[in-house]
Amino acid sequence: MTSILVGLRRALVTIIGCAVVHCAVFVPALFAQVALDVRPADPIEFPIVIDSNSPGFWREGKLHLYSSAGEPKLNTFGPGLEYFDTKPVLLDRRDHLPMWIESVWQDDDGKMYGWYHHERVGVCPNANLNVPEIGAVMSLDGGKSFIDLGIVLSSGEFTNCYSQNGYFANGHGDFSVVLDRQHEYFYFLFGAYGGDLSGQGIAIARMPFANVSKPVGAVQKYYKDEWLEPGLGGRVTPIFRAAVGWHEANTDSFWGPSIHWNTYLRRYVVLMNRSCCSPRWPQQGVYITMNEDLSDPGGWTEPVQITEYGDWYPWVMALGDEQPNSEAGQRVRFFLRGVSDQEIIFHLDAADPPVLEADPAAATDPGKRFLIPPVNRPSVILP
Repeated sequence: MTSILVGLRRALVTIIGCAVVHCAVFVPALFAQVALDVRPADPIEFPIVIDSNSPGFWREGKLHLYSSAGEPKLNTFGPGLEYFDTKPVLLDRRDHLPMWIESVWQDDDGKMYGWYHHERVGVCPNANLNVPEIGAVMSLDGGKSFIDLGIVLSSGEFTNCYSQNGYFANGHGDFSVVLDRQHEYFYFLFGAYGGDLSGQGIAIARMPFANVSKPVGAVQKYYKDEWLEPGLGGRVTPIFRAAVGWHEANTDSFWGPSIHWNTYLRRYVVLMNRSCCSPRWPQQGVYITMNEDLSDPGGWTEPVQITEYGDWYPWVMALGDEQPNSEAGQRVRFFLRGVSDQEIIFHLDAADPPVLEADPAAATDPGKRFLIPPVNRPSVILP
């Protein structure tokens, strides 16, 4: 029964060969629509500076959360999220500063792998514009220090020093990374900020699992229905193309995707910022999209707006389960930077009633329900 709810394609496979009477029972599940409730919760605020996606992991009963503002820090919290301390992350080389660690993954052997956003500065002498690129690191001491493995994703497009967005003249950055359920590939979802409009927006690339410790040259970008473009300098076909490009003053585009595998929905869930429609990336709101299969770039649902305006860097955390923030279940805390005053509750069927065990803060405000549309979506932001 659970497999039926995962989605239409899997459900059809399940139904083939079944008895007619059983099909009659399961058919309504084929048309169930995924939904989510966003509602108030008691505030949580991490007393740290956050200027990017902020990955975390649990070890020995403590939450370890990276935060970055040019140089990465490792922050430690107790099981009740009480703050312990903040320490600088030690790096074996410093030529890729400024650096923002945006994703991490722990191997079973104790090694920690991470990926960072680096900005090449001074590329436009007459404009304060940088060019971001994405690199990889490895830790042998539980994430306290990192060995820089090099740059793995960069743009091959021209650097436009007349770009009007206020920050970037080109580049790839503001990303997150997740390992697929089959342990075949690490997938990168990132902002593409250069070249023609057809190559700007949220793009995707992947790297074989076997190359995690030797990643340079192993990442391949998705372009025109194939995963053949090199990570360094290759072209991209965005999964969500910008409506107005990053070279313009009135940019209208998603950016900063934060991805997790939702163990309840059995889907990958992404939260994104949307910049619109003047320089310096004013936040139009936070959007959500889902996909069952990362290898299918056309499988993302049409983004749904779940907040208006507010701060940057949306992400979710599963509380109480000591899960990495690349995984979460039905009920999660919803953060913007380091502050959460809302929770999200996912439903496999939009007809489900609200979860009764509400956070005390939700007692007087049940929040709002949002419906996830089917996969048939536009390729650009609609007005």
